Amino acid sequence: LNPEGLIKNPAFSQAVAVTGPHKVIYVGGQNAVDAQTRQIVGPSDIRAQAEQVFRNLRTALEAGGAGLEHIVKWNIYLVQGQDARAAFEVSQREWGGRPNPPATSVMFVAGLANPGFLLEIDAIAVVPPPPLRPTISVAAIGP
Repeated sequence: LNPEGLIKNPAFSQAVAVTGPHKVIYVGGQNAVDAQTRQIVGPSDIRAQAEQVFRNLRTALEAGGAGLEHIVKWNIYLVQGQDARAAFEVSQREWGGRPNPPATSVMFVAGLANPGFLLEIDAIAVVPPPPLRPTISVAAIGP
């Protein structure tokens, strides 16, 4: 999935949806690029970058019919030397009071694809099938 609102790049997809009994959506690493300006939001400001990352993450999920509540796993990549507390505060605010937070891995890395990126998040979301609606059959009984 490469929805409007996220940049298009021939090297990767923003998200992948797999349909079966449950729809599984694999969201590729989201960073702080704004699709309209194609610029990094919040250079050297991890809080501003985290907010843009979550905007991009929500956009990718929505394209697959999912939301943050469907995430079962995410990986967070932080550039070494960054204070993770501001990004963590944004993450907690975005998750809100939902129960059952996803499994999370946090990795400090030497760098990301663009030297201006301070963090990146990829995610896996699982969307359960819609509930079955009961059907009622009415048969006429003749004389």
